[in-house]
Amino acid sequence: MKVSKEEVKYIASLAKLKFSEEEVDELSVELSRILEYVEKLNELDTENTEPLSHPLEKENVLRADERKSSVSTVEALKNAPDKTDEFFKVPKVIKQ
Repeated sequence: MKVSKEEVKYIASLAKLKFSEEEVDELSVELSRILEYVEKLNELDTENTEPLSHPLEKENVLRADERKSSVSTVEALKNAPDKTDEFFKVPKVIKQ
């Protein structure tokens, strides 16, 4: 399927994009190639193929939740450049 320059300009206007004439020429060629490639999918025989919700037949591949001990406050603050007894000290970023 050939994509014309006018179609590229129309699509660009819908997306509120501006392209030079050279870019429109390049995009016309690239979009045509993409659509030709997608058209090849129509050549496949999918008559006896069941639709899939996911390409892999795996179920829950996530690890099980396990309770673990957390880092203590002293350990977390050990290498902090600036700290108080319980907290990291950072530069103020919100001006009032």
